[in-house]
Amino acid sequence: MQADRTSTTRFPVPVDAALRDAGWQPGRWDIKQAEIWADTLRAHTSPAGHRHTVFPAAVEAWAEFGGLHVTPTGPGRQIAPAALHLDPLHGLHMARTLGDLGRALDTQTCPLGTETDSHALLAIDTEGRVYALDHSGDWYLGPTIDAALATLVAGTQPTRLTTG
Repeated sequence: MQADRTSTTRFPVPVDAALRDAGWQPGRWDIKQAEIWADTLRAHTSPAGHRHTVFPAAVEAWAEFGGLHVTPTGPGRQIAPAALHLDPLHGLHMARTLGDLGRALDTQTCPLGTETDSHALLAIDTEGRVYALDHSGDWYLGPTIDAALATLVAGTQPTRLTTG
């Protein structure tokens, strides 16, 4: 009898497999690289004077998942699964956009990485909620990095953010 991996892993089996294939494992923690990203983002000022805000939820997500190139295998549940590059410097020049999103949501946001096929920018807020910003709008991916990774890698339809 095959063991049920869903009860022994933090993520659904296909998500866990894609993360492990990308080099993630439980306990992965590269705080030195996360601090380099934090320093780089803090030091950057856009030509119009916009700056990034860096906070613990972002640094923790970068320490655990930063640098990974996640390539899902298999079909998505509702939409095509997203290939990801979890590197916050994809959002280096997006300080204004992320600031605008944070103000609209009454929080602060920071870059997390990108969907490599669509070039959607992934962002995290101070509470650890994750969003995607692309040419078609802004999307809520989940209340935690784990939920967001499951949404993206499993190909679950995210929730569109609306203003109003």
